[in-house]
Amino acid sequence: MEDTAKPRSILYLDGVSVSFDGFKALNSLSFVVEPGELRAIIGPNGAGKTTMMDIITGKTRPDEGAVFFKGTIDLTQKDEADIAQLGIGRKFQKPTVFESHTVWDNIELALNRNRGVFATLFYRLSTQDKARIEEILSTVRLMNRKDDLAANLSHGQKQWLEIGMLLAQEPELLLVDEPVAGMTDAETAETAILLKEIAKTRSVVVVEHDMGFIRDLGVKVTCLAEGSVLAEGSIDFVSADQKVIENYLGR
Repeated sequence: MEDTAKPRSILYLDGVSVSFDGFKALNSLSFVVEPGELRAIIGPNGAGKTTMMDIITGKTRPDEGAVFFKGTIDLTQKDEADIAQLGIGRKFQKPTVFESHTVWDNIELALNRNRGVFATLFYRLSTQDKARIEEILSTVRLMNRKDDLAANLSHGQKQWLEIGMLLAQEPELLLVDEPVAGMTDAETAETAILLKEIAKTRSVVVVEHDMGFIRDLGVKVTCLAEGSVLAEGSIDFVSADQKVIENYLGR
């Protein structure tokens, strides 16, 4: 791909390969996510989805290839903390919220994480911060639970709270790993709407197994298999691909 494509992308993986003990987890993986795009990544277990997330966030270094953020920043040269500061947020599969704090305090703590410990101790919420917390809570459907302890939320609501905590850090790119695993059907449908709303103001990459949910998202899908892109396009296009059926849907 010529250089002209770079500045127009928020994320650009170019020929990324990585092996663990001789097993090629990623095999010359290349794809582009555009600014403001919501992208779904699917693929069977062992397709390289988690490794891909690890490489984007600096947890794993590739053996070869480059990963460009906003066209010019090579993430393979940065560590995890730097990458988080650049504006890439990652939501892991298992929600990690502060159970013994209220929903409101969870968002406030996340908002303060950028300010450092000292600032947090002596920091009073500004009107602007309060408005931001309220905005986040309404986005993630938790305004009416703001004074409840996070421990008392349903599994799905904890997932939403964690997405809210990431939003508090103002990422430009949000990586979301299997958000609807363990959710009720109603929560799953609501999560599709929620992620589409979030994607109006930032780029979102969602890794997911739930095909009904992917269909609800209605976005471009990248199907991985054996560490590289098997097919890419709408869910109907990808689902009709013979290679995808054999690799993924046939199991």
